This record gives sequence, structure tokens and C-alpha cells, in this order.
Amino acid sequence: MIDLHCHLDGSITPEIAKKLAALQNITLPAANDAELLRKLSVPEDCESLNEFLECFGLPCRLLQTKEGIAEAVRLVQEDCLSQGLEYLELRFAPQKHCAEGLSQEDAILAALDGLSKSKLHTNLILCLMRADNNKEDNAETIRLAQKYLVKDEGVVALDLAGAEALFKTADFAEEFAAARKDGVPFTIHAGEADGPDSVRSALEFGAVRIGHGVRIAEDAELVKYVAEHNIPLEMCPNSNRQTKAVSDMNAWPLRKLLEAGVKVTINTDDPAICRTNLAGEFKYIEKMYGITAEEKKLLLQNAAEAAFCSEEYKKVLKEKIWR
Repeated sequence: MIDLHCHLDGSITPEIAKKLAALQNITLPAANDAELLRKLSVPEDCESLNEFLECFGLPCRLLQTKEGIAEAVRLVQEDCLSQGLEYLELRFAPQKHCAEGLSQEDAILAALDGLSKSKLHTNLILCLMRADNNKEDNAETIRLAQKYLVKDEGVVALDLAGAEALFKTADFAEEFAAARKDGVPFTIHAGEADGPDSVRSALEFGAVRIGHGVRIAEDAELVKYVAEHNIPLEMCPNSNRQTKAVSDMNAWPLRKLLEAGVKVTINTDDPAICRTNLAGEFKYIEKMYGITAEEKKLLLQNAAEAAFCSEEYKKVLKEKIWR
């Protein structure tokens, strides 16, 4: 099992939250486990993206110290190991962890410390953020990505996350030109809350993968381009269902994209917030879209080939999928 699109702050389960709170002497704003679950996740009938985004407040509060970040990274990896994952790409925005005095570099070093304390093969993706007045913060993230970039088992890529519909992908040309100049590969959240033009901008910048990308299905020429150029999509079904990225999941274009030859991968996005895991994502697409055992292996092979890891480890992953 391979998860290429998983956010650290969206992976804080109630159990992890309680451990992080105890470690940092933080009082959780919940009287019992049921209330804590409601603060950390959305219900099945989540009504909007805004309701979804409210769940990030408490996790971010728990991720403002070196100890908290390192332990969170370790615990999330242990959760994934227990679920049978072979490879994880965990992403986070260092600039979101500086509210109590940490620098972005402190946050990255803490995450790398946590990475080293688990047996799971994991890599880190650093997110730039779509926000007002944060060009300097994004520039610092790019600088640090270049400083700590490795081929495997560390910082391996950049991303762009945040409110896609409010902060257009096209407005980040300068940032990704700098990333390309520094030799840092990147994926970009695009085609989730905004349309096909967002994906076109990401590809023009040089994105080697697309986060979500579900709305390319609205543009036949773009679907053809993505398929012909072997550009992987990091699709996240339950997240799309709960954020209303797609109004009707019966029309979620997994089948359409697979039949067009698009390199689709299946991922969790924010597993704690969505109350899911990777096995749950695959069960969902099996039930909803009739994905077969062979198609599941193909989706996992796509993920292995798309991973920001060494060619040697990609080979290991593919051998495990097909044995």
C-alpha cells in the first residue's frame, strides 16, 4: 500500500492528539472522546469545505513545538505501518508551525527527526501556501527545500496547498520558477476547488504530479494531454466527497480517467479528518466504481512509479505489488 498525498495536520487522530497534548502539557478543548472526535473530523454529512477546514485548528495548535512535530510524524508513521503501508509521502507547510517561536527550519528539522524514528519508508513534501502577504514565507520554504533536498528518505519535493479558488495557481509562477531553478521537483494541488485552467497553470510551471486534479475531466483536451504525458494524479475520493469538490460522487471521474489512460493514484489526503485510511479508500472505489483486484494493483503500480523516491525503491515497491 502506497499513499502519496497525506497531510500531517490532517492525520491527527484523537489518540494521537491525546498523546501530543500530554507531551506538551496542553489541555484539549474536549470533555470526552466523542467531543474530541467531532473537533478533529467531519461527519458523513459534511456540508461544505468551510466545515472541513475548521478541523485543522486543533491539530495545528498541537504542532507548534519541535517535540510535538517530531512525535506527530513518528505516530502518524506508526499508524500507517499498522495499516500495512509500505511507503508514505507526508506533506506539511513549515510556515504553519511558527506561531509559537519556531522557524520554518526548526519545523523541518523536527519533522526529519520524527521521520528517523519509524521503520516505515517515508518522505516529506514541503507545502507552499496560498495566502495573503506570504511571499517571503513561501520563498523561505523554497530555500529550505533546496537546502534539505535528498533523493529519498527526507525532503523530496514541494507542493502548493490552500484555497485554490481564492488564490489562483497562475499567480505562483515566480515561486515555481525559483523551485525549478533550484532543482526542486514539485506537485501542486490543482483541479480540486478550481477548474482545468488551474491544472494547466501547474503543468506550465513544471509540476511532475497533480494533487487531486479531479476537474481535468471537464476538459477533454487536457485529459488527453495528461494521459499522453504520463502525468500522475493524486486522487483522494473521500476527501473530494466531503469537501464537495464533486457534487455527485456517482459522477466522480475515476473510470473516465482510467479509460483515457491517465495515471491515477489513490490516496487519503486527510485521513483523520475524513475518518478514513488507505484501505478504506480502496474499499470505497471498489464499491462505488467496481474497481477490480487487478485494477487495484495497477493503481498501486501507478503510485510506485509516481513516487518521489529512489528508482531502486520504486522497483522494490512494484515487486511487492505484483508478487
